[in-house]
Amino acid sequence: MASVHKKEERYRTLIELGIALSAERNHNRLMEKILSGAKSMCNADGGTLYLMTEAKDGLRFEIMLNDTLNIAMGGTTGKPIPFPPLRLYNDQGQPNHKNVSSSCALTGQTVNIADAYDVDKYDFSGTKAFDTKTGYRSKSFLTVPLKNYEGEVIGVLQLINARDGRNRIVEFGPDITPLIEALASQAAVALDNQRLIEAQKNLFKSFIQVIAGSIDAKSPYTGGHCHRVPAITFMLAQAACDQTEGPFADFSLTEDEWYELEVAGGLHDCGKVTTPEYIVDKATKLETIYNRIHEVRMRFEVAKRDAVITYLEGLVAGEEKSETLKARMDAELAALDDDFAFVAESNVGGEFMAPDKVERLKAIAERTWVRTLDDTMGLSLDEMRRRTGDEPKPPVTEKMLADKDWHVIPHEINVDTARYDAEGFKMKPLENRYNLGELYNLAIGRGTLTAEDRFKINDHIVQTIFMLKALPFPKNLARVAEWAGGHHEKMDGTGYPKGLKREEMSLPARMMAVADIFEALTAADRPYKKPKTLSESLKIMSFMVKDQHIDKELWELFLTSGVWKDYAEKYLRPEQVDSVDVSAYLPKAAE
Repeated sequence: MASVHKKEERYRTLIELGIALSAERNHNRLMEKILSGAKSMCNADGGTLYLMTEAKDGLRFEIMLNDTLNIAMGGTTGKPIPFPPLRLYNDQGQPNHKNVSSSCALTGQTVNIADAYDVDKYDFSGTKAFDTKTGYRSKSFLTVPLKNYEGEVIGVLQLINARDGRNRIVEFGPDITPLIEALASQAAVALDNQRLIEAQKNLFKSFIQVIAGSIDAKSPYTGGHCHRVPAITFMLAQAACDQTEGPFADFSLTEDEWYELEVAGGLHDCGKVTTPEYIVDKATKLETIYNRIHEVRMRFEVAKRDAVITYLEGLVAGEEKSETLKARMDAELAALDDDFAFVAESNVGGEFMAPDKVERLKAIAERTWVRTLDDTMGLSLDEMRRRTGDEPKPPVTEKMLADKDWHVIPHEINVDTARYDAEGFKMKPLENRYNLGELYNLAIGRGTLTAEDRFKINDHIVQTIFMLKALPFPKNLARVAEWAGGHHEKMDGTGYPKGLKREEMSLPARMMAVADIFEALTAADRPYKKPKTLSESLKIMSFMVKDQHIDKELWELFLTSGVWKDYAEKYLRPEQVDSVDVSAYLPKAAE
């Protein structure tokens, strides 16, 4: 009866181990469960678990256990195993069948040895030397291959010194060997599944890096942004996890959720692959692929030469005094220089374009010049499509600045606004894709972007959400789109694309919003702005907290945990890191 009970117990243990192995996702814990479970089933004193090397030319020590010698290395112990991998082949490329573990891996066959000291087939000189040194007696060995579903050996499980009920060393009996082989088979499946899952994770991480790399290729600072925002988000998330009291006392992230946050952070701006870099990098109002101020300058040059020609023609005609003609020419040249200087200054966009400045632009635009060449020559098909075909032939008198019909660029295809409605986006596509009108652009009130430019830039978050929702994420990554797609929302509902309020956003999404703003303010690689110092950035963000654009509780955590400082030490230029009094930026101090 005792024997029957023991068999039942072993079968139960095998089943329980199978269930545990299939559920375990941590690699080190899985290794330990495999070896510990096998030891327990046959009451072995020790054992070693090997895994095949990447090159499939050796067995790497993964975990070692021995009760008598109190040895526990590898796995979750944190103690490295100091032995090099067992070679499967010698220097001549011949298989190594002298070592029992390597032979097991090469043949895929279980090897059961009653006493290592009575075997000539395998070389146990290393084992005997170990015994001499430690006073241990290695006797019975059971070496079992771990084969995956394709029959490929991916590792070896070796057990040492089976013990009977009286704790005497015995051989591994024929009744236990099939059970250990069954466990090894289950372990191999669990390991292979884990490897496949890890391979998928690595593949997806590589995909994220490819996306970030493609954005980086378009615009290097945007690629840097895609790297730095996740870094800040992780710091802030870790700070929240470390809290033992306050609003984040109960906040924690599982291993899956950390991975989910990593994916969301890495892809939070993937939609920027759809944003033309000349829009993102638009440093002046007239800039498209190039800065069109050069065209305007040439018109003024033509006008100045016309003034000189008029003066010379007047001298030849002799109808007016040369002094009068000269004074008129000088006044016209000075006026043209002054007008162009104003246009050039307006193009930079450094100051607010007040109504009186816009009126002056309009007045300057009324100046004329004569074009003598056909402006439909040498155009692309796309440009020709925007022309009516009935333009007047030169010579043509034109205004110095103009908003022409062909400056308006329509959408290439009909925009599906239903998709925007379905996702609850408050922002909707404008009537036209771009407007290159010269007056229209020069009259921009602040900055260098038109409404169309601004929409195109903001639309990156819409495209991000569309792209992420198109991916068939597994359950553990189901919130990636929501976490990544909310970093431009504001706590008062005035953000975009959905106009969400604080209570409608998840905590990771709010964290990413803080990270995105801080990175943008402190970034030193933007072509259109100077990098701000720490104190300047934190001051601006403190005002954003008062305006309910940033989560107040996260802002306090961001300051008090020192996330801002840790990030600055790693990513900011030395000249940006100035003296900071955190208390001045805390919400209570600001009120």
